[in-house]
Amino acid sequence: MKKAFVGELIAEAVAMFIIIALGDSVAAMYSLYDPSPYQQAYWGVCIAWGLAVTIAIYTTASISGCHANPAVTIALACYRKFSWSKVLPYCAAQVAGAFGGATIVYVLFSPVIDQFNAAHHLTRAAGGAAGVFFTHPGLAITPMHAFQDEIILTALLIFGIFAITEQYNEMAPGANSGALIIGFLIATIGASMGYLEAWAINPARDLGPRLFCYVAGWGSSALPSPESYWWIPIVAPLIGGVVGGGAYQLLIHPFLPGKNRAHDGPILHDPPRPNTTK
Repeated sequence: MKKAFVGELIAEAVAMFIIIALGDSVAAMYSLYDPSPYQQAYWGVCIAWGLAVTIAIYTTASISGCHANPAVTIALACYRKFSWSKVLPYCAAQVAGAFGGATIVYVLFSPVIDQFNAAHHLTRAAGGAAGVFFTHPGLAITPMHAFQDEIILTALLIFGIFAITEQYNEMAPGANSGALIIGFLIATIGASMGYLEAWAINPARDLGPRLFCYVAGWGSSALPSPESYWWIPIVAPLIGGVVGGGAYQLLIHPFLPGKNRAHDGPILHDPPRPNTTK
Protein backbone atom coordinates (compact mmCIF):
# COMPACT_ATOMS: atom_id res chain seq x y z
CA MET A 1 0.00 0.00 0.00
CA LYS A 2 1.46 3.34 -1.04
CA LYS A 3 2.44 5.83 1.64
CA ALA A 4 0.19 8.53 0.17
CA PHE A 5 -2.86 6.25 0.34
CA VAL A 6 -2.05 5.31 3.94
CA GLY A 7 -1.95 9.01 4.69
CA GLU A 8 -5.39 9.45 3.12
CA LEU A 9 -6.85 6.71 5.32
CA ILE A 10 -5.24 8.18 8.43
CA ALA A 11 -6.66 11.58 7.49
CA GLU A 12 -10.18 10.16 7.08
CA ALA A 13 -9.93 8.43 10.47
CA VAL A 14 -8.64 11.61 12.12
CA ALA A 15 -11.45 13.65 10.56
CA MET A 16 -14.10 11.37 12.01
CA PHE A 17 -12.28 11.22 15.32
CA ILE A 18 -12.50 15.01 15.56
CA ILE A 19 -16.15 15.12 14.53
CA ILE A 20 -17.29 12.48 17.02
CA ALA A 21 -15.06 13.62 19.88
CA LEU A 22 -16.56 17.10 19.66
CA GLY A 23 -20.04 16.24 18.42
CA ASP A 24 -20.82 13.44 20.86
CA SER A 25 -19.40 15.60 23.66
CA VAL A 26 -21.92 18.31 22.93
CA ALA A 27 -24.59 15.59 22.84
CA ALA A 28 -23.43 14.59 26.33
CA MET A 29 -23.67 18.19 27.51
CA TYR A 30 -27.19 18.38 26.05
CA SER A 31 -28.41 15.06 27.46
CA LEU A 32 -26.73 14.39 30.78
CA TYR A 33 -26.84 17.64 32.72
CA ASP A 34 -29.80 19.07 34.61
CA PRO A 35 -30.32 21.85 33.85
CA SER A 36 -28.82 21.29 30.44
CA PRO A 37 -26.86 24.21 29.03
CA TYR A 38 -28.47 23.48 25.66
CA GLN A 39 -32.09 22.56 26.40
CA GLN A 40 -33.16 26.13 25.69
CA ALA A 41 -30.38 26.77 23.18
CA TYR A 42 -30.51 23.84 20.75
CA TRP A 43 -28.89 25.93 18.03
CA GLY A 44 -25.69 25.69 20.07
CA VAL A 45 -25.71 21.90 19.62
CA CYS A 46 -26.13 22.30 15.88
CA ILE A 47 -23.35 24.87 15.64
CA ALA A 48 -20.99 22.63 17.65
CA TRP A 49 -21.57 19.71 15.26
CA GLY A 50 -21.14 21.98 12.25
CA LEU A 51 -17.94 23.52 13.55
CA ALA A 52 -16.59 20.06 14.39
CA VAL A 53 -16.95 19.21 10.70
CA THR A 54 -15.35 22.53 9.73
CA ILE A 55 -12.33 21.83 11.96
CA ALA A 56 -12.02 18.32 10.52
CA ILE A 57 -12.03 19.72 6.98
CA TYR A 58 -9.39 22.33 7.75
CA THR A 59 -7.26 19.63 9.39
CA THR A 60 -7.40 16.86 6.79
CA ALA A 61 -8.86 18.04 3.47
CA SER A 62 -5.48 18.72 1.87
CA ILE A 63 -4.59 15.05 2.37
CA SER A 64 -7.75 13.07 1.64
CA GLY A 65 -10.36 15.64 0.67
CA CYS A 66 -11.99 15.05 4.07
CA HIS A 67 -14.99 13.05 2.96
CA ALA A 68 -15.56 12.07 6.61
CA ASN A 69 -18.79 10.35 5.57
CA PRO A 70 -19.36 7.17 3.52
CA ALA A 71 -22.31 8.87 1.83
CA VAL A 72 -19.95 11.57 0.57
CA THR A 73 -17.38 9.01 -0.56
CA ILE A 74 -19.91 6.99 -2.55
CA ALA A 75 -21.49 10.09 -4.08
CA LEU A 76 -18.06 11.31 -5.20
CA ALA A 77 -17.34 7.90 -6.72
CA CYS A 78 -20.66 7.98 -8.57
CA TYR A 79 -20.48 11.51 -9.92
CA ARG A 80 -17.02 13.05 -9.49
CA LYS A 81 -14.62 10.33 -10.56
CA PHE A 82 -13.37 9.34 -7.11
CA SER A 83 -11.72 5.93 -7.42
CA TRP A 84 -14.05 3.06 -6.56
CA SER A 85 -11.04 1.09 -5.34
CA LYS A 86 -10.70 3.57 -2.48
CA VAL A 87 -14.35 3.54 -1.39
CA LEU A 88 -14.30 0.62 1.06
CA PRO A 89 -10.95 1.57 2.67
CA TYR A 90 -12.15 5.15 3.11
CA CYS A 91 -15.40 3.96 4.69
CA ALA A 92 -13.56 1.60 7.03
CA ALA A 93 -11.20 4.39 8.10
CA GLN A 94 -14.15 6.68 8.76
CA VAL A 95 -15.88 4.10 10.97
CA ALA A 96 -12.63 3.42 12.84
CA GLY A 97 -12.14 7.14 13.49
CA ALA A 98 -15.68 7.46 14.77
CA PHE A 99 -15.10 4.50 17.10
CA GLY A 100 -12.02 6.26 18.45
CA GLY A 101 -13.89 9.52 18.90
CA ALA A 102 -16.61 7.74 20.88
CA THR A 103 -13.93 6.18 23.06
CA ILE A 104 -12.62 9.62 24.00
CA VAL A 105 -16.12 10.87 24.79
CA TYR A 106 -16.59 7.86 27.07
CA VAL A 107 -13.29 8.53 28.83
CA LEU A 108 -14.37 12.10 29.46
CA PHE A 109 -17.99 11.57 30.43
CA SER A 110 -18.23 8.04 31.90
CA PRO A 111 -18.70 9.29 35.50
CA VAL A 112 -21.45 11.63 34.32
CA ILE A 113 -23.07 8.82 32.33
CA ASP A 114 -23.09 6.56 35.37
CA GLN A 115 -24.48 9.31 37.59
CA PHE A 116 -27.20 10.12 35.04
CA ASN A 117 -28.25 6.48 34.75
CA ALA A 118 -28.29 6.02 38.51
CA ALA A 119 -30.37 9.16 39.02
CA HIS A 120 -32.91 8.06 36.41
CA HIS A 121 -32.91 4.36 37.38
CA LEU A 122 -31.51 3.36 34.00
CA THR A 123 -28.89 0.87 32.89
CA ARG A 124 -26.64 0.80 29.86
CA ALA A 125 -28.23 -2.46 28.75
CA ALA A 126 -31.59 -0.69 28.77
CA GLY A 127 -30.18 2.13 26.66
CA GLY A 128 -29.43 4.64 29.41
CA ALA A 129 -27.51 7.65 27.99
CA ALA A 130 -27.19 5.93 24.61
CA GLY A 131 -28.29 9.13 22.90
CA VAL A 132 -24.90 10.60 23.74
CA PHE A 133 -23.30 8.27 21.21
CA PHE A 134 -25.69 7.27 18.44
CA THR A 135 -29.03 8.21 16.95
CA HIS A 136 -32.57 7.00 17.46
CA PRO A 137 -36.07 8.03 16.34
CA GLY A 138 -37.59 11.09 17.99
CA LEU A 139 -41.17 11.89 18.99
CA ALA A 140 -43.76 9.95 16.92
CA ILE A 141 -41.12 8.77 14.40
CA THR A 142 -41.25 5.12 13.38
CA PRO A 143 -38.14 3.35 12.05
CA MET A 144 -39.43 3.33 8.49
CA HIS A 145 -40.35 7.01 8.66
CA ALA A 146 -36.83 7.64 9.91
CA PHE A 147 -35.52 5.71 6.90
CA GLN A 148 -37.35 8.11 4.60
CA ASP A 149 -36.18 11.12 6.60
CA GLU A 150 -32.53 10.13 6.49
CA ILE A 151 -32.65 9.72 2.72
CA ILE A 152 -34.04 13.24 2.37
CA LEU A 153 -31.71 14.87 4.91
CA THR A 154 -28.63 13.24 3.42
CA ALA A 155 -29.73 14.17 -0.09
CA LEU A 156 -29.91 17.80 1.05
CA LEU A 157 -26.44 17.49 2.58
CA ILE A 158 -24.81 16.06 -0.54
CA PHE A 159 -26.66 18.44 -2.84
CA GLY A 160 -25.28 21.31 -0.78
CA ILE A 161 -21.75 19.91 -0.62
CA PHE A 162 -21.70 19.43 -4.39
CA ALA A 163 -22.78 23.05 -4.87
CA ILE A 164 -20.25 24.41 -2.38
CA THR A 165 -17.36 22.45 -3.89
CA GLU A 166 -18.31 22.74 -7.57
CA GLN A 167 -15.38 24.15 -9.55
CA TYR A 168 -17.66 25.81 -12.11
CA ASN A 169 -20.02 27.37 -9.57
CA GLU A 170 -19.07 31.04 -9.70
CA MET A 171 -21.09 31.74 -6.55
CA ALA A 172 -19.43 29.01 -4.47
CA PRO A 173 -17.32 30.18 -1.51
CA GLY A 174 -13.56 30.35 -1.93
CA ALA A 175 -11.41 27.38 -1.00
CA ASN A 176 -10.60 28.70 2.46
CA SER A 177 -14.22 29.41 3.39
CA GLY A 178 -15.91 26.35 1.89
CA ALA A 179 -15.25 24.33 5.04
CA LEU A 180 -17.08 26.89 7.16
CA ILE A 181 -20.08 26.94 4.83
CA ILE A 182 -20.28 23.14 4.88
CA GLY A 183 -20.28 23.37 8.69
CA PHE A 184 -23.15 25.86 8.53
CA LEU A 185 -25.00 23.55 6.12
CA ILE A 186 -24.78 20.69 8.64
CA ALA A 187 -25.81 22.99 11.48
CA THR A 188 -28.81 24.23 9.48
CA ILE A 189 -30.00 20.71 8.69
CA GLY A 190 -29.73 19.88 12.39
CA ALA A 191 -31.51 23.06 13.48
CA SER A 192 -34.40 22.57 11.08
CA MET A 193 -34.80 18.77 11.05
CA GLY A 194 -32.54 17.32 13.74
CA TYR A 195 -35.24 16.39 16.24
CA LEU A 196 -36.71 13.83 13.82
CA GLU A 197 -34.01 11.22 14.55
CA ALA A 198 -30.92 13.22 15.53
CA TRP A 199 -29.85 13.79 11.90
CA ALA A 200 -27.32 11.01 11.46
CA ILE A 201 -26.77 11.80 7.72
CA ASN A 202 -23.51 9.86 7.98
CA PRO A 203 -23.24 6.07 8.40
CA ALA A 204 -19.82 6.30 10.09
CA ARG A 205 -21.09 8.91 12.55
CA ASP A 206 -23.68 6.42 13.80
CA LEU A 207 -22.00 3.05 13.30
CA GLY A 208 -18.62 3.82 14.88
CA PRO A 209 -20.05 4.98 18.23
CA ARG A 210 -22.67 2.22 18.10
CA LEU A 211 -19.93 -0.40 17.79
CA PHE A 212 -18.09 1.17 20.71
CA CYS A 213 -21.21 1.13 22.86
CA TYR A 214 -21.87 -2.50 21.99
CA VAL A 215 -18.56 -3.49 23.61
CA ALA A 216 -18.79 -0.91 26.42
CA GLY A 217 -21.87 -2.27 28.14
CA TRP A 218 -24.83 -1.11 26.06
CA GLY A 219 -25.02 -4.48 24.27
CA SER A 220 -28.24 -5.10 22.37
CA SER A 221 -29.49 -1.57 23.02
CA ALA A 222 -26.74 -0.51 20.60
CA LEU A 223 -26.79 -3.51 18.26
CA PRO A 224 -29.29 -4.43 16.96
CA SER A 225 -31.02 -1.71 19.06
CA PRO A 226 -34.79 -1.49 19.69
CA GLU A 227 -36.81 -2.47 16.62
CA SER A 228 -33.52 -3.37 14.91
CA TYR A 229 -33.00 0.30 14.10
CA TRP A 230 -29.21 0.03 13.66
CA TRP A 231 -29.22 -0.39 9.87
CA ILE A 232 -31.37 2.63 9.09
CA PRO A 233 -28.72 5.34 9.81
CA ILE A 234 -26.35 3.32 7.63
CA VAL A 235 -28.39 2.39 4.56
CA ALA A 236 -30.63 5.45 4.28
CA PRO A 237 -27.78 8.01 4.15
CA LEU A 238 -25.99 5.94 1.49
CA ILE A 239 -29.12 6.08 -0.65
CA GLY A 240 -29.63 9.74 0.15
CA GLY A 241 -26.10 10.60 -0.90
CA VAL A 242 -26.62 9.06 -4.34
CA VAL A 243 -29.99 10.81 -4.67
CA GLY A 244 -28.65 14.20 -3.62
CA GLY A 245 -25.56 14.01 -5.79
CA GLY A 246 -27.65 12.85 -8.76
CA ALA A 247 -30.12 15.69 -8.24
CA TYR A 248 -27.31 18.24 -8.34
CA GLN A 249 -25.75 16.69 -11.43
CA LEU A 250 -29.14 16.63 -13.19
CA LEU A 251 -30.73 19.90 -12.10
CA ILE A 252 -27.83 22.31 -11.60
CA HIS A 253 -24.54 21.11 -13.07
CA PRO A 254 -25.53 21.08 -16.77
CA PHE A 255 -26.66 24.70 -16.63
CA LEU A 256 -23.69 26.33 -14.91
CA PRO A 257 -22.47 29.18 -17.13
CA GLY A 258 -18.84 28.62 -16.13
CA LYS A 259 -19.02 24.97 -17.13
CA ASN A 260 -20.62 25.79 -20.45
CA ARG A 261 -18.06 28.48 -21.25
CA ALA A 262 -15.23 26.05 -20.43
CA HIS A 263 -16.83 23.38 -22.64
CA ASP A 264 -17.41 25.71 -25.56
CA GLY A 265 -13.97 27.29 -25.36
CA PRO A 266 -13.12 31.00 -25.60
CA ILE A 267 -15.28 33.21 -27.75
CA LEU A 268 -13.54 35.89 -29.83
CA HIS A 269 -14.30 39.42 -28.65
CA ASP A 270 -16.22 38.12 -25.67
CA PRO A 271 -16.85 41.13 -23.41
CA PRO A 272 -15.19 41.10 -19.97
CA ARG A 273 -17.24 39.56 -17.19
CA PRO A 274 -17.36 40.81 -13.60
CA ASN A 275 -15.46 38.69 -11.08
CA THR A 276 -18.17 37.38 -8.75
CA THR A 277 -16.02 34.93 -6.84
CA LYS A 278 -12.96 36.94 -5.71
